[in-house]
Amino acid sequence: MPASSSNTIVNVPNLLTAARFVLAVVVFVLIPLGHYAAATIVFVLAAGTDWIDGWWARKYGQVTKLGRIFDPFVDKIIICGTFTFLAAEVGSGILPWMAVVVMGREMLVTAIRGVIEQQGGDFSANFSGKLKMVFQCVAVVASLVALRYLQQVGSRTAELPPWLFWTLTIFVWLAVLSTVQSGLVYIVAAARTLGRGK
Repeated sequence: MPASSSNTIVNVPNLLTAARFVLAVVVFVLIPLGHYAAATIVFVLAAGTDWIDGWWARKYGQVTKLGRIFDPFVDKIIICGTFTFLAAEVGSGILPWMAVVVMGREMLVTAIRGVIEQQGGDFSANFSGKLKMVFQCVAVVASLVALRYLQQVGSRTAELPPWLFWTLTIFVWLAVLSTVQSGLVYIVAAARTLGRGK
């Protein structure tokens, strides 16, 4: 069944998005409390619902106006919020400026999307944006696993196992670089769209 936008509010994709928002809040509570293992599990569940609700909406024609707004909003909440909380944790591998870059990019893209779609354009997520999300999610999981390891050894300054250190380092930097790159892609696409509009 082809996807069609409607004013429907209560459907499976929107309920999954709402559940993801609740799970995001749970993650934000667990991280400061030091429950890193639980935070990892909840974050993975939340990230999984993002893929499921998008697939369901397209497959069963349940793409809605609310979903087009609510889904990316919740995505930004969970990513920006988790990066912010992790940046405050010693040994997370995520620095405060990295969280600022992530939040800045998301705010900019949201503003651009609002302008483009207000003019009747389509500014849906592209491949670079989706790849960025994957890198960010893996970086978050690696960071939480690293924090759990440091918690177990009893020192926030202990050395991580090589496999964990390199996984964390590589994906944190991939997350940051892809965040910047995908943001530039959106800026160029917006400039072209606005140029054609004029």
